[in-house]
Amino acid sequence: MGPGPARGGAAIAVDATDAEPAEAKPADAQQAAAQPSRLRELSHGLAHPLAALEGKGEFAAPKRLFAGREVSFNAQPLPFFGGSKVLEEAATKGARLISFPETWVPGYPEWLWRLRPGGDYELTAEIHKRLIENSVDLKAGDLKPIQAAAKRLKVTVSMGVHERDGEYSRGTLYNTVVLIGPDGAVLNRHRKLMPTNPERMVWGMGDASGLRVSETPMGRIGSLICWENYMPLVRFTLFAQGCEIYVAPTWAEGDTWISTMRHIAAEGRCWVLSNGCAMRGLDIPKDFPQRTILFPDLDSWFNAGDSLVVDPRGSIVAGPLHEQHGIVYADCDPTVSSAAKRTLDVAGHYGRPDLFRLEVKRDALTPVEFG
Repeated sequence: MGPGPARGGAAIAVDATDAEPAEAKPADAQQAAAQPSRLRELSHGLAHPLAALEGKGEFAAPKRLFAGREVSFNAQPLPFFGGSKVLEEAATKGARLISFPETWVPGYPEWLWRLRPGGDYELTAEIHKRLIENSVDLKAGDLKPIQAAAKRLKVTVSMGVHERDGEYSRGTLYNTVVLIGPDGAVLNRHRKLMPTNPERMVWGMGDASGLRVSETPMGRIGSLICWENYMPLVRFTLFAQGCEIYVAPTWAEGDTWISTMRHIAAEGRCWVLSNGCAMRGLDIPKDFPQRTILFPDLDSWFNAGDSLVVDPRGSIVAGPLHEQHGIVYADCDPTVSSAAKRTLDVAGHYGRPDLFRLEVKRDALTPVEFG
């Protein structure tokens, strides 16, 4: 299934199997060799490579393909090799836009919802130390293996990461989604504006500098993370920029979330790709601190995943992928988004700028200025 015209496409949602890590490709190995040792020595880390994946559906002759990803949480060395394997598999099947879940590197901090801020202070500190060591510093080039794979395969990639601030304190983490173009360049970096409930013990608050819709060969792509999608003004910010493909990496799942994705697609007249995190106790690394206490039931799914793709009319075209690891494909043409706005364009003919006005402050404030 080869690539199609410059604009057009299909979508994929994925869950990882419990397979062995894929063997690294030579080009990726060279890229990874240049990375800091903290990203190459993760035998006790939190990162989870994505190995062999089982395809869960495919549509013939797509003009463009997205891959959304529900992942397992395995601690293995060289996590980006797993990501490169996913990119290669999806690209081989015609994918041109491949999207990973919220904080895929090195994995969503589920323990936050199980620990007490005071009583479990020492355990939280131990886990957080590992998390910082395995987080992504964009300034240091920690995503170069994925960027190299995207360039080699000529695909656009959306990836959720724990981002370590490499410019100022180096001690703050952000819940970030990074968009990488088919030339390997970083097109956009969006930091989650408001971490949810206990997430505020891990991530700082992002700014609006990344609230952008990026023009790509796959269409105009924007992204909001998890519960940001419940913030009407933030959604409108993307709609007003002509978003055709709305990517929503998330930890949320279930009927309410699925309904939300359908509503956003119908409201914004855009394709919505929601990639969740399907996880069981078995997906937690064996050497994870207090694993048996925090995750006593290894077989149960504490997150069902529910990755899905929704068309600009609000109809589900792929998924939801529930309590399983795999890949979902769906054919998506971004020009359908503009056509669907004939009847409803909330930032255009269906808006009332004479009555309502939204101001977005994109300037990122810095903690210090050096003369």
